[in-house]
Amino acid sequence: MNSEPTGQPYTVVVTGVGLAVPGLADPAGLLGAADPSRPDGGGEPFDPETALKGRELRHKDRATRLALRAVEPALRDAQWYGAEGPAPDAARTAVVVSSNTGNVDSVCGYVDTAALHTSRAISATGLPQTSTSAIAGWIAAGFGLRGPALTLCNGATSGLDALRWGRGLIAAGRADTVIVTGVEPHNDVVARLLGARAVDGAASVVLESAGHAAARGVRGRARLRGHGRGSDPAEVLRRARGQEGGEVGLWLTGAPGPDREHPPAGARPLALEDELGQCGGALGVLQCVAAVAHYDRGGAGLVVATAHATDACAAVAFQPPC
Repeated sequence: MNSEPTGQPYTVVVTGVGLAVPGLADPAGLLGAADPSRPDGGGEPFDPETALKGRELRHKDRATRLALRAVEPALRDAQWYGAEGPAPDAARTAVVVSSNTGNVDSVCGYVDTAALHTSRAISATGLPQTSTSAIAGWIAAGFGLRGPALTLCNGATSGLDALRWGRGLIAAGRADTVIVTGVEPHNDVVARLLGARAVDGAASVVLESAGHAAARGVRGRARLRGHGRGSDPAEVLRRARGQEGGEVGLWLTGAPGPDREHPPAGARPLALEDELGQCGGALGVLQCVAAVAHYDRGGAGLVVATAHATDACAAVAFQPPC
């Protein structure tokens, strides 16, 4: 995933971000401070007790509701709505979701019901929630998107891998725009599975080819420079940063692990999970939102996001689009 000249189809930029994380009002909150350019501090902090209600969210599991609440602000941030410009072609818009525990409560609930009361007691209304791809399907259906819809659920690197898949769909000509969403809910089933509290939130980013964003008159907020994945953290980091080099201004790490053993020189470290709890498949997308917030606030240098699973590390490097 090496860098390419700006304007080519395989140069991918982030044009919109959205959050649905309890206690956070805007992306700057991921950096530990409200956005100084917004006197209101970015609005009211997200509250699941009030935000996850509504007719449009009925018969949907918690992870899907969280995801939908993150996708809409990301699309608005990317100027899909209003007088700013026409919405992108729905047939050329893809969805990539990253979630490791998204619908595990629905699956366990149906298994328990069948075991206790036989399959006749199972309600057909909630059956779609037992599919791993339910979140991606609801996002596509809810916003009328007809491009590819994918779901990744491969551990802590899943969010960063989802960004790579999103970029790959654009590079392969399968889409002009990709909505990448990472979500992990918190409930009793997840708590028993993880032995810890999950973030209970979602993050979404809108990826576009640089040329497509320019044609819409939309400013790229960050550029995906490179992606690395493998067993050697130092090599993964080198591949993500690419041959261009450059100083790293912000280093977004995962939980304590091998990726923390090779910090970029001079970078400010920030571990989102230290504040948010276990982020799982949402981590990489949250890190992407934090990278955009860093540049929106005038931050310089590269932003490098890292995560590790039991068998691999992953890293994505971001840079300002210009």
